Amino acid sequence: MGAEATLKEKGITLPPPTTPIGNYVGAVRTGNLLYLSGHGPVRTGGTFSVIGKVGRDLTVEQGYAAAREVGLNLLATTRAALGSLDRVKRVVKVLGMVHAADGFGDHPKVINGFSDLMVEVFGEAIGKHARSAVGMAGLPVGIPVEIEMILEVE
Repeated sequence: MGAEATLKEKGITLPPPTTPIGNYVGAVRTGNLLYLSGHGPVRTGGTFSVIGKVGRDLTVEQGYAAAREVGLNLLATTRAALGSLDRVKRVVKVLGMVHAADGFGDHPKVINGFSDLMVEVFGEAIGKHARSAVGMAGLPVGIPVEIEMILEVE
């Protein structure tokens, strides 16, 4: 089953693609690679669904939910760039950044919110990816998670 059918079957609705908050684009394709800019938990209209540091203002579970929401935003940008998620051949590389409190060490558990979504939508063979999950002292406008990714596409 393709990614588009999986979304429909699981009742997952993608938001409209977000608008970049700076002088950049959400995605750039070169050859068979699609590079997606860092995305955050942005809702329609440009509002942020959650702000704060994981480990201080937010729990790991809240960070996980934010990372999943970021994944939905990245999928929306991907669909806008390609016309269909079925054109994704592989989620190749992901950089997950967590706005973390001093001493926080569960960055991978937070970014699993994103990674679990990719496997849910694309399956193991396409959705499982190389990844870095790192902590940051700050992220734009105080968002708890920012994620960028590289896809192999047809």
